[in-house]
Amino acid sequence: MTSPIDFGIPDLTGRTVLITGANGGLGRVTARVLAGRGAHVILAVRNRAKGEAAAKTMPGSTEVRDLDLADLSSVHDFAADFTDPFDLLINNAGIMIPPLYRTADGFESQFGTNHLGHFALTNLLLPQVRERIVTVASIAHRFGTIEFDDLQWTGRSYRPMAAYGQSKLANLLFTAELQRRLEESSSPVTAVAAHPGYAATNLFGSDDEHRLSDRINRTFTRVFAQREQDGARPILCAAVADLPGGSYIGPTGPFETRGKPGFASRSTKSTDTEVARRLWAVSEELTGVTFPEL
Repeated sequence: MTSPIDFGIPDLTGRTVLITGANGGLGRVTARVLAGRGAHVILAVRNRAKGEAAAKTMPGSTEVRDLDLADLSSVHDFAADFTDPFDLLINNAGIMIPPLYRTADGFESQFGTNHLGHFALTNLLLPQVRERIVTVASIAHRFGTIEFDDLQWTGRSYRPMAAYGQSKLANLLFTAELQRRLEESSSPVTAVAAHPGYAATNLFGSDDEHRLSDRINRTFTRVFAQREQDGARPILCAAVADLPGGSYIGPTGPFETRGKPGFASRSTKSTDTEVARRLWAVSEELTGVTFPEL
């Protein structure tokens, strides 16, 4: 079992942090903690009303900005309006196991939101990032495979969990290739990833009280999942601890579902450098966004 990382949240006065999906769940907890330590926290959210409501519950300095990762035009608009340098980007927003639907650009929703939206956002903002990029992955990456012949699930029966696993595997491959490119560019910025284990967040289940699968899921979550506050700890560790680029942080308890943060295990598929490079090239083609000159 991996030893936990002993870390504390330092005084972040003067630092600016951008967190996607910060209006709820792990993102809201992360934003609240970092704002409480003096950071200016920007909540990049799809629902402004929920973002503003969340910001009102946080101490310190916050602001809310509109961002829909399922729409590349929104990503471009956000980046065009965001011209100031900042210290930390936390790619937290995500969706999990919805029925099949497509983003505004025609991508399968989970791959389009969890990976391609963050891929485009990160590359567009990268020249302004001063310190670190954290991307939130999942233990579900182990269930994923990058199906280059059908990334968008147009030629096979849709399986929501397999699609989610693909998007989370893409998060880890993206982090690895991003770190390689940052090192090649002699950039001081580092890229790391984190996963929350099994945390009781708003990602689990739907609002359908009558579907048996949702009732079972909610019951299982109440019994076995750790709290949002604990699920956010690996993300906070990845954001502020002294870590080498490319690190992957997660809980150190049983099956990495809960416990103190430490270095997480990952599947062999997530360390395949050739797949990571190919995914990067495909992502550039799909989004029209490329790695910037640094």
